[in-house]
Amino acid sequence: MTTINRVLALATVLVALSACAPKAPDTAADEAAIRAVTAAWFDAFNAANADALANMYTEDAQYMSAGAPTAVGRAAIHDALAGESKSAKAAGLVNKYGELTAVGVSGDMGWASGKFSVTDASGATVDAGSYVTILRRTPAGWQISSDIWNSSMAPAAAPAAAPAAPATPPK
Repeated sequence: MTTINRVLALATVLVALSACAPKAPDTAADEAAIRAVTAAWFDAFNAANADALANMYTEDAQYMSAGAPTAVGRAAIHDALAGESKSAKAAGLVNKYGELTAVGVSGDMGWASGKFSVTDASGATVDAGSYVTILRRTPAGWQISSDIWNSSMAPAAAPAAAPAAPATPPK
């Protein structure tokens, strides 16, 4: 076999092998479903629909809200989000879906991260921050398995301490 024939044979084998290489999976439909879950979460929160919110989570999910203990399990998440969403709605606050900074899928796991803002009845921003949501593919579709958010705004200043009572002179 001549050198040219060897090179051609090797090239043919390499082309054949490259055709057998696995293709990257098409995750566009899964990423769209994750985006839809994320948008639906904001809609359900603003409607104070704790049942709809809780059903977006897996039975063993964790919800980590700023300034509160971690809620573990769908029932605890229902209670936590029922309180948060009802309080926000009663106060005239709207939790706004902001920029989605990342969405991805790997097998049966997915994630989304983004930004949010909270406005009051006048439209003024009273809070803003970011979140990371990890989802799992279940028979019911994509459900949240871990959810955490944090505020990017500085905490409110503590109220000024009352002046100390004047000391009474000893007798």
